[in-house]
Amino acid sequence: MSRRLYSKSMALSRFIVRQDRVRIPVWLVALSVFTFSVALSFTKLYATKHDREAIAETMVNPAMTAMVGQGYGLDNYTFGAMMAHQMLLMTAVVVGIMSILLVTRHTRAEEEDGRVEMIRSLPAGRLANLNATIFILFGTNALLALLIGFGLYGLGIESMGLEGSLLYGAALGATGFFFATITALSAQLSKSSRGATGLSFAVLGLAYLMRAIGDVGNETLSWLSPLGWVLGAEVYVNNYWWPILLTVGVAAALAVLALYLNAIRDLGAGFFPSRPGRKYATAFLRSPLGLALRLQRTGLIAWGIGIFMIGASYGSVLGDLESFFANIDMMEDLLTPVKGISLTEQFIPMLMSILSIISTIPALMVMFKLKVEEKKNRTEHLLGRAVSRKRLMGSYFILSIFVGIVMLSLAAIGLGVVGGSVMDDAIGFSTFYSAAMVYLPAMWIMIGFAGLFVGMEPKLTGLTWLYLIFSFIVVYMGSLFQFPDWVSKLSPFGHIPRLPIEDMNFMKATILTIFAVILTILAFMGYNKRDIQG
Repeated sequence: MSRRLYSKSMALSRFIVRQDRVRIPVWLVALSVFTFSVALSFTKLYATKHDREAIAETMVNPAMTAMVGQGYGLDNYTFGAMMAHQMLLMTAVVVGIMSILLVTRHTRAEEEDGRVEMIRSLPAGRLANLNATIFILFGTNALLALLIGFGLYGLGIESMGLEGSLLYGAALGATGFFFATITALSAQLSKSSRGATGLSFAVLGLAYLMRAIGDVGNETLSWLSPLGWVLGAEVYVNNYWWPILLTVGVAAALAVLALYLNAIRDLGAGFFPSRPGRKYATAFLRSPLGLALRLQRTGLIAWGIGIFMIGASYGSVLGDLESFFANIDMMEDLLTPVKGISLTEQFIPMLMSILSIISTIPALMVMFKLKVEEKKNRTEHLLGRAVSRKRLMGSYFILSIFVGIVMLSLAAIGLGVVGGSVMDDAIGFSTFYSAAMVYLPAMWIMIGFAGLFVGMEPKLTGLTWLYLIFSFIVVYMGSLFQFPDWVSKLSPFGHIPRLPIEDMNFMKATILTIFAVILTILAFMGYNKRDIQG
């Protein structure tokens, strides 16, 4: 290809960095802090060799192998081996998600918005935009690899040496390379950003599924998955570098293929044929509610599958919890024994609090979609017709509430069904479901805050995410870090009765619901009054 095709790639790279000057650092800091926090928590949770041997025994079952990968170094379960075995795969999946979202944003989404057409009208090469996106994503993942590699080594934890730590970071970076180029390729195959995102997430899900099936029964299948290659590095145990080089090599080949396809296709077109839509939209689709659901259908299905899988993965370990807790003294700080109630039943409220916070994420994304549509000047097309602001916002609000209930139900079904199948003394499904549904008022308050910011000050919507992260920290780690009780009460999730070890408190649930209703009323009042930008 001629060098003219890449002209102005560096200028566009600087432009992408400026566009993502907040987004990329937030991803890097969040992933790094999370990794370092988990590594340090392992030294406290499993301080003795006896503790580590106890947790290693619980890892030897098909459910755990499918969830976190094949165990290696289990006979000498050091902090390093534990970190790589339990956290590398999960963190790699998150890095893959980061790469998919960032590449889609700067390729197909930019093309849909007409920005790529504008760039090509300037003295820039035909491949400059895609080349700059791949360059920035490679740089982002390389920086992440170095941050986590040197950061883990800098913690000075026993058995986490320099080579193993750098390999851990390189495994995450290589995963990011791979899924960045997969998304660049998907952006050439699909005709829309939703299609490119869906195709990339399908590859990620298929890679996880193939690795899970292969790790449990057929090792050859694991080696067909890029996530299997990453785990094959056996970080902190044997430190094999060749699987990482293989991943980077395949990613480089995919990048070349994506650039070639980008060079030969028409702007706005995709290599996969588009399915012709209906000649006339259904009555439901012609409503604001139907349109809001149609716009987010693919993403919501992916979230639903993901949350069900998370619930099922938590449920798969319930059968071993009693023996696990009996051998780990540190768990006494997390769970206070209650007479007449098993440790597994006491653990259900903690699991449900985490699952409810995760289930809140897609519900908030539905509400924030209204802001995104306004930013892309699409809202005015609806409000210019016989659609009131109240009806438009109400559609997103109703859909957000509905999504929250569905996500929470899927989490409870995954946890209850799989948990019941592996426990000797199975707990009734109604116990799991009621323990999940009791978190609905807290979720409604978060949706109310999201609506309030969308209605009054869209620039401050990020505060809702900060509040949700704060809730996660105080609810999940509050007992371990001995936070004062009033700190957990700052989150709506801290006021929810812990079913089944506490009785249902209808008064608290009612007060939380009333607060959510007040927030919602204020949100609608603000949306009816403020200027709509587009």
